[in-house]
Amino acid sequence: MNPMISVEGVDKWFGTNQVLFDIDLQIAEGEMLCLIGPSGSGKSTLLRCINHLEEINTGRIRVDGELIGYQEKRGRLHELTEHAACRQRVGTGMVFQQFNLFPHMTALENVSFAPIKIKGTPKAEAHEHARSLLERVGLGGKAGSYPSQLSGGQQQRVAIARAVAMRPKVLLFDEPTSALDPELVGEVLEVMKDLVRTSQMTIVVVTHEMGFAREVADRVVFMADGRIVEQGTPAQVLDSPQNERTREFLSAVIR
Repeated sequence: MNPMISVEGVDKWFGTNQVLFDIDLQIAEGEMLCLIGPSGSGKSTLLRCINHLEEINTGRIRVDGELIGYQEKRGRLHELTEHAACRQRVGTGMVFQQFNLFPHMTALENVSFAPIKIKGTPKAEAHEHARSLLERVGLGGKAGSYPSQLSGGQQQRVAIARAVAMRPKVLLFDEPTSALDPELVGEVLEVMKDLVRTSQMTIVVVTHEMGFAREVADRVVFMADGRIVEQGTPAQVLDSPQNERTREFLSAVIR
């Protein structure tokens, strides 16, 4: 069976600074994978490359067999237009560190906007689905609230509902709790755990929440200095790491 996400020999530079080095990673359909590692290790950049929010310099990335961000002609890659790249992103949802909600729209409007605008879903149908998703993330009573009227945790839960509203095959989370006050982290993690338990989506999470990774991940990938250093089940990586760099990182973050 072909993987849902295939990253093959990917390098990425920002100017003269190389941030990803020969990344090879295969993620199966329905797999829940956590990317961990120190800040600056390339985790978020890799996630953004999967969604072609960042271009890659070498290698190939495929989602459900489709080459992402580029068209290959005679062995050479040609970057897609922004319009074509946006069409590809319909199948890949992303939840960011900052919530990126439209401030002039209610929670209901934020969640239903993309299905109406991009997929052409009838407004009544999109609103019904949005209401059910807001219920699912524990915000059924906040459909008419604007982002400024919601806590950070509530805004992030709306952002999760918005990503799921497009019914993506792949859902990417870029440190979704890092901008939250500590007391709000748990409510967002509970929503994410529910998604993992109940959905068939392939989910990739960049996180510093080791307890969350241990509880829900099928596989944990440790990155450092732009490279994949170690990967395996949560028990293998978090409890019995084989690489000294992994051990150093975990000793600093797990008390």
